[in-house]
This record gives sequence, structure tokens and C-alpha cells, in this order.
Amino acid sequence: MSAVEQVDVVVVGAGATGLTAAVRLQEAGRSVVVLEARDRVGGRLLTQDVDGVRLEVGGQWVSPDQSALLAMLDELGLKTYERHREGESVYVGRDGVRRTFTGEAFPVSERTAAEVDRLTAELDRLASLMDPLEPWNHPDAEALDRISFATWLDQQTDDQEARDNVGLYIGPAMLTKPTHGFSALSAVLMAASAGSFSHLVDADFILDRRVVGGLQGVPLALAERLGDAVRLSSPVRHVAWTSEGATVSTDDATFAARRVLLALPPTHVSRIGFEPALPAIHSQMRQHQSFGLVLKLHLTYATPFWRDAGLSGTAFSPYELVHEAYDNSNEDVAGETRGTLVGFVSDVHADEVLALDADERRRRVLESVASYFGPQALEPVAYYESPWMDEEWTAGAYATSFDIGSLTRYGAHLREDVGPIAFASSDVAGLGFQHVDGALRMGEAVARRFLTD
Repeated sequence: MSAVEQVDVVVVGAGATGLTAAVRLQEAGRSVVVLEARDRVGGRLLTQDVDGVRLEVGGQWVSPDQSALLAMLDELGLKTYERHREGESVYVGRDGVRRTFTGEAFPVSERTAAEVDRLTAELDRLASLMDPLEPWNHPDAEALDRISFATWLDQQTDDQEARDNVGLYIGPAMLTKPTHGFSALSAVLMAASAGSFSHLVDADFILDRRVVGGLQGVPLALAERLGDAVRLSSPVRHVAWTSEGATVSTDDATFAARRVLLALPPTHVSRIGFEPALPAIHSQMRQHQSFGLVLKLHLTYATPFWRDAGLSGTAFSPYELVHEAYDNSNEDVAGETRGTLVGFVSDVHADEVLALDADERRRRVLESVASYFGPQALEPVAYYESPWMDEEWTAGAYATSFDIGSLTRYGAHLREDVGPIAFASSDVAGLGFQHVDGALRMGEAVARRFLTD
């Protein structure tokens, strides 16, 4: 074993949170090392060429309310461009009928539309009463956390299609869990973290822009600033800590520091050995947080044929295997004539198709996409499934959330230090919860706190 290296701060995890914190600390004159288990930086952000097509394998969109992300893009000199959205969107209803529409309201019956509006207004009201950094202090926190979101929806309306559409936005689309698998309080947190539920239902708002060259450009640029302070392929195995500092060990190196930041998903904290063990409340808390499950699908065609049909490429249905799809063509690539659709299969539907062999899964996916865009969708020139569920250092998507009853039980400990050890990631953010914007906010916050020590 090599000699122990002395630094002011050890950051574990070279995603957006860890790299942001490390850059701010280094700028302030602190010595930092960033230890990353993967052989690359970016965490849940990954932009790569697959079969000659540049794909956003991980997170990708930027919305107008994400001020931390927008500020970071400006700081790093990264440009954005609008997501393609011209044309009509597609909706497949409970009756199985395909309909086109413009705007954000689905083409449903007058009664269903009224119920969706009423549910939206109620979720907006509940979200307005919440500080997303402290959802457990919501005036209705205890009651909302003791029932599933599915149960809450059942209590609000007897209109099944209204329940399915409102549930779609927070369950399959955001938390990537079935609505019976998380609490109504977690649903309100998802809405409050975006400013309102109304923001979540407006695809033109929340999926507004993309980053030229891909969103992984953010962590790549931050890592470049840090230089050789970033150590890849260095999973942390052990942390020994006292009130005065900690010793952090990988397979081939050991670092001593006054402070440690674990910029990891909560589910991965338990993969590290701690001496002494973390307090029981911390160990228990992370047993009640879990990733959802989603297949992010990238379907590339010789041309964006849907545009010729007057379609935007945007599609939704709680009743289709692929519950949403968008035009994800790379508008920033000179001379690109191909078109790419991105689609999603999540929660119990992901369970179902992952049990199939690859050919059958592809067939089922393409048939679902064809229900929106017609038979031309059956013949992509390239097909790719983002592999996060099989990726050792993620094992799910998009981020973790609590099971029913646990947000009020454990939430106050989410960002609580243990001795010299701090915990931060998009999973524990308030504004920007589960998004890159939240990851950046958490990194900035921890850096500010460390600098006042």
C-alpha cells in the first residue's frame, strides 16, 4: 500500500454534485481529491456515440426554472438549443383510440379534462405549501406520507382516465415507480421541486432545451478544471472516521482528510465499510430509499418521418408500453439528416419487457411506438436501450425516492452529517430533486458549508 496522501477534502463520486463541490473547494484554495468508481466522469450523465449516432444515454434536458444548471452552463460556456416540438402531439386514450392534439391538454372527454384540471389545481395547492428542502414539515405531511399516490388519486376522483393521466406524470415519467409504490407526500415533493405540478405536465416547459454536444459536457468541463485531482476506476472500500477527520481507502490508495463528501446515490453508501459504523438511523434510512426502473429507448430513423406527417414527435399514453416519446434528433450536428425518437418504458412495464429476450423486447417496443407514429416506426436504422438498470454503479433510474411512510420518518436526516462525513446528490435535493439542477445545488451547498468550517 502506498503512503497516505493528505488532502483537505475527499470527494467520493465524480458526478455533477461531487465535481461541483470539488471545483468550488479548489477555487477557494482547499486541496481536494475526487475518487470515482467508474472509468469516466459524469455519474448518471453520459453522452456517447452508439452505432454512429450521438445519444444522450443519461439525463439531457434543461428547463427555464433550473437556474443552477443554467448558471453553470453559462459559466462553462456551454450552449443550448430548443427541443424540436413543431407539429401535433399524439395521445392514445383508455379506449385505445389514437388522437392528435396541440398544447399541453390531452384530447380526453370534457369530464376527464375537468377532473385533470381539478387534480392539477389541488396538487399545485399542496406543492405551494411545501418547502422542497423540508417536505416533512408540510402541514399535511403525516397524512400524505401514510397513503400511496394511487390511493390519494382514488380518493380524489372516480374518473379512471384522469387518475391514469395525472399518475403518469409523477409515477412512470418521474419517479419511474408505479403509483402504488410511493406516498402522496413524495408526489407532492416531485411537484414542489419543479415549482408546481403544472410545470410537470407541460412538456414544452420541463423539456425545453438540450445542450450542444450533450449534457455530459458539464461534468467533463468541471473535471478538466480539477485535472489530476480526479482519480477514475477508484471505488472507495472503507472510511475510518473520528470527530477530527477521516481516512478513505480505495484498492490501491489511502487518503486522510478533515472532511469527506459522499456524492453518491443513497443506495450506494452501504457498499462502503465504515469504522465506526454509521448511526442506526442513517443505515435504516437508506434501506427505505430505492431507484425506480426505466428503459430509455433511442430509435434512429433514416429521416424524421413524423415531421412530414405534421407531428412533433411528442407522444403520451398511460395505456401504451412506451408511455411517452419525444423527437430527440441532434439539431446541433451539422449535416444530420437522420431523426431520433426517445421513448420510455418504466416501472412494472419495464419488469415485464426485461423478462423477454432482446428480440422480443425490441418487437414489443417498436409496436408500441408505431401505435403513435405509424408503421414507419417499425424500421429504425439504429436501436439502443440505455443500460442503467445493469450498470453496477447505478442499478436503476433516475434517482432514488422513499417508500411509503419513510419521508416523514427519515427525511430530516437526509443531509445530516456524520462526524466529518457529508452526503449530497440529486436524490436529496429540494429544488431540482432528481435532476441535474438539484445535483448542482447540492454540490454548491456542501462546498459553502465546508468553507465555513
